Amino acid sequence: MTEEEFVDWCDDKTHAEWVDGEVIVMSPVSDLHGDLNTWLTSLVRLFIEQKDLGVVRGPEAQIRFASQRRRREPDLLFVARNRLDILRPNHVEGAPDLVVEIVSPESMARDWREKYLEYEAGGVREYWVIDPMADRVETYSLGEDGRYRRLPEADGKVGSVVLAGFYIRPQWLWQRPLPKVVDALREMGALV
Repeated sequence: MTEEEFVDWCDDKTHAEWVDGEVIVMSPVSDLHGDLNTWLTSLVRLFIEQKDLGVVRGPEAQIRFASQRRRREPDLLFVARNRLDILRPNHVEGAPDLVVEIVSPESMARDWREKYLEYEAGGVREYWVIDPMADRVETYSLGEDGRYRRLPEADGKVGSVVLAGFYIRPQWLWQRPLPKVVDALREMGALV
C-alpha cells in the first residue's frame, strides 16, 4: 500500500502503522496496558500544562518519518512549545521530543528494537520503553553523536532530560491501583 493509500484508508478508529508499504494493524490493548497509558498520559499532560511546555498526544497520534518511509503510532508523544510547527491535522511531521511505548506481547520486538532504531535515526530526543509484563522500564536520551544513551535510575526514580523536573518511580507503574496522578505531581513539585 502506498503512503497516500494508507492515509486515505486509515481513519480515526483504525489503529495501524505504515512501514515502507506494509500495514501493521495494532491489536486491541489489554486493560493493564490501557490503564497504564491513560495514567501516564494524564501525568505527562498535567505536568506540561502546569509548566506550559508544549503538547502531549495519546495513542491515536501518528508520527511520520518521511525519509524512513514510516508512520508510527506510539502510546504517547510530547512536542515542545518551540517546535509545535511539526504538528499537522492528522500526524506529527518528524521527530517529537519524547516518545513512550508500552510493550504488549505482540509488540516486543517492534518496541524494543525496531522503533528504538527508527526513533534514534529520526532524531527523537528521548525514548521510553515500559514493559509491564517484565516490570521493566528503560529510558534513553539522544546524544550529540545521534545515538541513544540509557538514562540511569537514581534514588528509585527515572528522570527525563526533555521534561526538566519530571520523573517516574518505576514502582508506580507496577502497583495496582496506580497511584493518584495528583500525588505523583505533588511529589515532583509540579503541584502545590
